[in-house]
Amino acid sequence: MQKQVLVVDDQFGIRVLLQEVLEREGYEVLLAGSGMEALQIVGKHEPDLVLLDMKIPGMDGIEILTNIRKTHPHLKVVMMTAYGELDLVKEASALDAIGHFTKPFDIDELRAFVKKEIGGSAVEA
Repeated sequence: MQKQVLVVDDQFGIRVLLQEVLEREGYEVLLAGSGMEALQIVGKHEPDLVLLDMKIPGMDGIEILTNIRKTHPHLKVVMMTAYGELDLVKEASALDAIGHFTKPFDIDELRAFVKKEIGGSAVEA
């Protein structure tokens, strides 16, 4: 079964970039541009990993992560932040986020991190 990665970011360009990169690695990529959309996708699909932007209008990353933890306490979540949001990174770590990337991030580092966290092979036999 194909591993799923949910990308949550209000910036369309970031979602598309990560979708293209991760699909080339063999992952099924789900996209959400808002917190409510992200929570609906998590509830329906239970992805293997969530890449979650810290700053999203309406419901920020910490709020989304808090809601994910209520229903999916063991789901792997990686935060994406802008420079200077280290206080939020600490808060996300307290909510068991497994890591964070500061924008602009190195796409190869992100790809390697995803591979390490959800398996060396995107498709399990």
